[in-house]
Amino acid sequence: MYYILVKMTWVVGSWVLIGIFVSGFCLYKVMKKNKEEKQRKNGIPRGSSGWPFLGETLDFIACGYSSRPVSFMEKRANLYGKVFRTHILGKAIIVSTDPDVNKVVLQNHGNAFIPHYPKSISELLGKYSILHINGPLQKRLHALIGGFLRSPQFKAEITRNIEKSVQHVFSSWMENQDRRIYIQLESKKIAFEVMVRTLMSIGPGEDLNFLRREFEEYSKGLISLPIKLPGTRLYKSLKAKGRMLKVVRSIIEQRKMAMEENQGKGFSIKDVTDVLLRDTFESSDETQPRLPLDSISENIIEMMIPGEETVPTALTLAVKFLSDSPVVLARLVEENKELTRQKAKSGDEYNWTDYVSLPFTQNVISETLRMANIVNAVWREAVKDVKIKGHLIPKGWCVLASFSSLHMDEENYENPYEFNPCRWKKTGASINSNTFTPFGGGQRLCPGIELSRIEIAIFLHHLVTTYRWVAEDDDITYFPFVRMKRKLPITITPIVGGTMEER
Repeated sequence: MYYILVKMTWVVGSWVLIGIFVSGFCLYKVMKKNKEEKQRKNGIPRGSSGWPFLGETLDFIACGYSSRPVSFMEKRANLYGKVFRTHILGKAIIVSTDPDVNKVVLQNHGNAFIPHYPKSISELLGKYSILHINGPLQKRLHALIGGFLRSPQFKAEITRNIEKSVQHVFSSWMENQDRRIYIQLESKKIAFEVMVRTLMSIGPGEDLNFLRREFEEYSKGLISLPIKLPGTRLYKSLKAKGRMLKVVRSIIEQRKMAMEENQGKGFSIKDVTDVLLRDTFESSDETQPRLPLDSISENIIEMMIPGEETVPTALTLAVKFLSDSPVVLARLVEENKELTRQKAKSGDEYNWTDYVSLPFTQNVISETLRMANIVNAVWREAVKDVKIKGHLIPKGWCVLASFSSLHMDEENYENPYEFNPCRWKKTGASINSNTFTPFGGGQRLCPGIELSRIEIAIFLHHLVTTYRWVAEDDDITYFPFVRMKRKLPITITPIVGGTMEER
């Protein structure tokens, strides 16, 4: 009898718990539905908040690891429209795959949006990060750096420096007996050297090698758990940053002393460090916002990111796409061989204009950037209620402006998953296009656009005129960063009479 009572109590208790759970779940669904209905009436885009706490994060990450990461966006855009609401990575956000909405977000008229990044990135970049600062100071720094990178003197100097970096790395390939190299690793050597030279005029040597090692350790923590306990990824990255800061601060201190000694005698600007220092010390207009001296070192380190991440990835994927497209590669080879013949005939040195005047090469670069989607989106936070095309983005909400969705949308590009540089023959590599945004847009359009493109052009020119290669099978991964799973191994064969042998 006692056993029967216990059994009945257990059964009743189980059903009560199930009832409570079901009732709670139903109540949650009703409240959620009512909340969503209220949001829709207010103009907040349709969408789903997903599971409690988790939201739709698991699906977002799973799509990121797949061969088609934009499927997360595509699925919801088909259900709710090109602007929709979701909940990922612990945040309620509005996602835009609409080029017109993205343009408004990027232009940011009236300072309606401020940058928003994961805590690990904010921690590593610091308070005065170029990615974080807003308003007049951001505009001023953007203009100063962009102006320097577009100057004729810089273009002439950096063209020679990129050529030297490419030739130095390429010449080391012949030391491999099996002639097997990993493009992803080799492209980082080139791009990081070019970037550090642009920022601080540091060439090959002990300092460059040190910065390369430490920056690789530093960059691993950009997407990590925001925990700074000893042994954690973020902690290790912060320590690596501290070691780099000692080197960079020493260089800046030397430059500062030289600048103070030369006051009134003129001071030649040779890199970004000089640009930032001169703006800090030489300007007499106290009404203009200034970057604090102590933060220049951190900004220099932050600006190394393209040399470690974005540009090397573009170089690697260009080789990947060309390896998979022999017809495109043959046409690229012929165009660059013709440039080589012209230069051999005239005896003139290569210059910036020579590389950017290769139309098909530039189309290959544009198509690589479109398909690579290295920077797949930007995050912004609304500082006030904003209405765009009838959609309300409430104050405090994040908006994710998706670039990859625009690049892979059939409405914008025919057969978007096909590598087809000829599609750019009519449209050209217009950086003002709302549907082509590999470098962002608006007030925060990357000031290094032209530098990135010339670097890729020089790399491709010397590669296709110096070597033939056979690439091994490799796949692209898209989360948390765009990468090749096996670093894209290729086996090279020198071309007799190729570019490198002629010089």
